[in-house]
Amino acid sequence: MPRRVIILGAAGRDFHNFNVLFRDNPEVEVVAFTATQIPGIDGRRYPAVLAGERYPEGIPIVPEADMVDLIRDQEIEAAIFSYSDVSHEAVGQKAARVNAAGADFVLASTEATMLASSKPVVSICAVRTGCGKSPTTRKVAEALRAQGLRVAVVRHPMPYGDLSKQIVQRFGSYADLDLHECTIEEREEYEQYVEMGVPIYAGVDYERILRAAEDEADVVVWDGGNNDTPFYASDLEIVVLDPLRAGHELRYYPGTTNLVRASVALINKVDRATPEQLATVRANLKAWNPDATVIEARSELDVDDPSLVKGKRVLVVEDGPTLTHGEMGIGAGFVAAERLGAAQIVDPRPFAVGSILAAYSKFPQLGPVLPALGYSDQQRAELEQTIARADVDTVVVATPIDLTRIVPIHQPTARVRYRVAEVAGPTLEQLMRDFVASLS
Repeated sequence: MPRRVIILGAAGRDFHNFNVLFRDNPEVEVVAFTATQIPGIDGRRYPAVLAGERYPEGIPIVPEADMVDLIRDQEIEAAIFSYSDVSHEAVGQKAARVNAAGADFVLASTEATMLASSKPVVSICAVRTGCGKSPTTRKVAEALRAQGLRVAVVRHPMPYGDLSKQIVQRFGSYADLDLHECTIEEREEYEQYVEMGVPIYAGVDYERILRAAEDEADVVVWDGGNNDTPFYASDLEIVVLDPLRAGHELRYYPGTTNLVRASVALINKVDRATPEQLATVRANLKAWNPDATVIEARSELDVDDPSLVKGKRVLVVEDGPTLTHGEMGIGAGFVAAERLGAAQIVDPRPFAVGSILAAYSKFPQLGPVLPALGYSDQQRAELEQTIARADVDTVVVATPIDLTRIVPIHQPTARVRYRVAEVAGPTLEQLMRDFVASLS
């Protein structure tokens, strides 16, 4: 009889692991996926069009809270842990619950879940959410294009809608973002590539996605998410570290795996870190991956209209996942508002409603900033209402997107952008020149 397993996930790595390891494996029967981290993604099914002929009715997706009962009631033999940005302690606790319920707890190897490409692949990953991976990826893409190469970016999955419509997604215009009904979180990752004129792919089936990207690119660039490991075997692995969370590079799964695998380690935000924080990250990097090429960089902030911030009472809207999954109290918007001399950074809590208000209880590390959460139409409406209720002069928007495209903001807005600026070690441009030379 096939071994009965469940896959513990969060709508991303779990589906990839199934596609690569289990879809066509007659020795394993996947009874269910579990879902956590992202609101509203349980209660669906992994559709038959993706699950394959062995699963003609698809596969149910149930809340992870039901995991122990599921293991016992369905005689599950193994639980495959398949999501990321989780502390090693939390992973160990999950393993204890699974083992106590009578099943094996499995962490699939990085190599076993990587797909091979016919084109060179550069991957950019991180040790935590919010390290500055996406600005690094965009700079890598720009450096490759400057050498006359066609680049396609493939983004770590965020399939929060109808999975059967998200098998392969390509974003080359703002209309594509609307066509695929992207959440705020998805737009934060895709929109800036659209602005650059670089096609970006995402979806559910990363074998098909890879083949589509290969058709229009000389180099495929993997933009990892949620500190996960790459889905594609990479010719160069760049990993971003955040000294503002010094020590996290050894405390989170699978961020530590990325640290050990890195060909290039980029320590970002060195301008905001203390000497003690930098010393910790440098020492951990030296101990765990002494052969990595090291780059140190600032996270440069640009504000489109500083006059709207200086001397004003401001509400700061930050990138949602950086604050929630990434466990940051503040982000780039707060830093920019302070540097520009805002008269007051107004705490959003008195104005927050619905799921936005609930986020402050769920994520107690949040400072006086507003996470741009928008996983559903209702949550976007609650975000809009929260902003509208705020008695401020200016809304400082530090999400990677033009938030006003999808959330009406009635107060004046000042947009904050951030980019990587190398201060020590080789530049990313130099690395890409060397990389391209190595291909010939």
